[in-house]
Amino acid sequence: MAYLAENSQAPDFTLPDANGNPVSLSSLRGRKVILYFYPRDNTPGCTKQACRFAELNDELTKLNALIVGISTDSPSSHQKFIAKFNLPFILLCDEDHTVEEAYGVWQQKNLYGKISMGTVRTTYILDEEGKIIKLYKRARAATNPQDCLKLLQELQA
Repeated sequence: MAYLAENSQAPDFTLPDANGNPVSLSSLRGRKVILYFYPRDNTPGCTKQACRFAELNDELTKLNALIVGISTDSPSSHQKFIAKFNLPFILLCDEDHTVEEAYGVWQQKNLYGKISMGTVRTTYILDEEGKIIKLYKRARAATNPQDCLKLLQELQA
């Protein structure tokens, strides 16, 4: 499955949040959405990315943007991750990777010669109507949150 193209409509979905409550992408319309897909809770890169998004949350909120993280982790894993790092944004559970497949981020990975399927760190920025403004393929955990903020500030200017 290929990544979704910029300027295309992001497919709607409904996934459970950390408390098991269903969240639909369409319910977030009216705000820009930073939809970031990451491999696993509590791993070094994913923690760095989540904490950096948390640090920038207030600035992103002022730009009418909402952060939504998605991984294949369970609600209980997300609850622990949110509590441990005081994350102020939504984490959604895509345990069967259906949404990750629809967004083209569930891909074959090669780690030290071992081939497996998994989540490729990817961020989509959506406009208020759910259209994809920007795609960050193979996003860098350390710099992706700042890249998102910079882009949204430029769009606001």
